Amino acid sequence: MTLNLRVLAPDQSVFDGIADEVILPSISGQVGILTGHVSMLTALDVGVMRLRTGKDWTSIALMGGFAEVEANEVTVLVNGAELGSRIDPSKAEQEVEMAEQLAAGFEGQPPSTEKVKAQQKLARSRARLQATRAN
Repeated sequence: MTLNLRVLAPDQSVFDGIADEVILPSISGQVGILTGHVSMLTALDVGVMRLRTGKDWTSIALMGGFAEVEANEVTVLVNGAELGSRIDPSKAEQEVEMAEQLAAGFEGQPPSTEKVKAQQKLARSRARLQATRAN
């Protein structure tokens, strides 16, 4: 048996197909989904989702959202997503470096909107880079 998997972002359908296994970056840690998994709704963190079809693994950078598992159907609704195979690794590394410099500029400062945005940018850029390395 397989899982029917759909990964949907506001502007695109990122993946719509079957998978043998799915690993999701939930807000409480990674969650593995196999066929016959109990029904579940979970919030997703910024991170990398991995899916296995046969022996092949595919990585997708997720920008937070929700996932629902129901009767071997997995629906992932996210704020943004990108297939790891479509991300340029060198550009992703540069983005991480720039985001790290930006976030470092806020170290020791009190919480602010700009500091939170810098931390979010760093998390997103790290997820994109990790997705390129996980393929």
